[in-house]
Amino acid sequence: MLENRYNRVKMNGIILSTEHKEEIVDAVLDWYDHNARTLPWRISPEAKIGGIIPDPYHVWLSEIMLQQTTVAAVIPYFEKFTEEWPTIEKLAAADLDDILTAWAGLGYYARARNLHKCAVYITQELGGEFPKTYDDLLKLPGVGTYTAAAISSIVYDIPATVVDGNVERVLSRICNITAPLPGSRPIIRDVAEKLTPDHRPGDYAQAIMDIGATICTPRSLKCGNCPIEADCISKSLGTAEDLPARVRKKTRPTRRGYAFWAEYDGKVWLRRRPEQGLLGGMMEVPSDEWAPSNSWENIPPPRVPIIANWDILPGVVRHTFTHFHLELKIIRLELEEMINLQEGEWCVVEDRDNYALPTVMKKIFAHVGEPLLDL
Repeated sequence: MLENRYNRVKMNGIILSTEHKEEIVDAVLDWYDHNARTLPWRISPEAKIGGIIPDPYHVWLSEIMLQQTTVAAVIPYFEKFTEEWPTIEKLAAADLDDILTAWAGLGYYARARNLHKCAVYITQELGGEFPKTYDDLLKLPGVGTYTAAAISSIVYDIPATVVDGNVERVLSRICNITAPLPGSRPIIRDVAEKLTPDHRPGDYAQAIMDIGATICTPRSLKCGNCPIEADCISKSLGTAEDLPARVRKKTRPTRRGYAFWAEYDGKVWLRRRPEQGLLGGMMEVPSDEWAPSNSWENIPPPRVPIIANWDILPGVVRHTFTHFHLELKIIRLELEEMINLQEGEWCVVEDRDNYALPTVMKKIFAHVGEPLLDL
């Protein structure tokens, strides 16, 4: 029986025999040698066998960008960054605002600030050389256990255990781990650690992630293409599509508020958000508090920056963050002479792509251009 190849221990996760581990690893690596995805930051198995070493700058940059973000979304940003800043030294020398501007639209903007901070640290403190051990990589700004493990294994072939969402899905199904996430993560990690090989750990890590991304997907599984289908307990039990199980997420609350669009002679008044917190360091159209509310009837009148003839534009701008939905009504003021409105600066509307504007602010620009749209 397939189940007999996995010894289940309540407190210690799942124990694999050495023979079974080797069978799985060999099958995964053989599949990867013939089916590895071509990605701009990746060295192919053939090239790696030929002695080409992955660029730690490229691997680090891609892994930071890939946090909470899809490969498809990351590729154009990675290509833009490596074209503009082809080395860690050039990235360190860049202005933070230029980096935030280039990052705009990728989300989770603290990553961009930590990216620059890390580049400066590596350049100034480490002579432009990336650390070569897992523990030293963990000391870098913005580098956590996953990123340190990914760089360790992919660049330096250190057998560090890499676990992302794809890996969680593959191992949950292979071992039929029915306990829901996030509670099942210690069990999944236990399995991942036991499977991580000493030989080609970086290729193995990328192979498991590729299997999760292309075969063992959340829906529309392609089990017939999987190199370890014969080892998959959930496939034999018919439970694969139900795994990994997850605790039902709470419904995102909605916050509402007013944004104040003041313009003069083709310019709009923008201000920079605080460095810490949501959208930290990015430019924004000033707004009042984004208050939790079930309806607009519960939102108090807007607190405008100056007393003037402001107009409320029709429609609302909608955006979804990780933990809440946002609705903004836009209050517009056309000035006949330039004045300074508290903190901030006048910015040319047509040059908006040159400013570090997050996606929600770009939606405001679009809404002002066509206010009848309900974005």
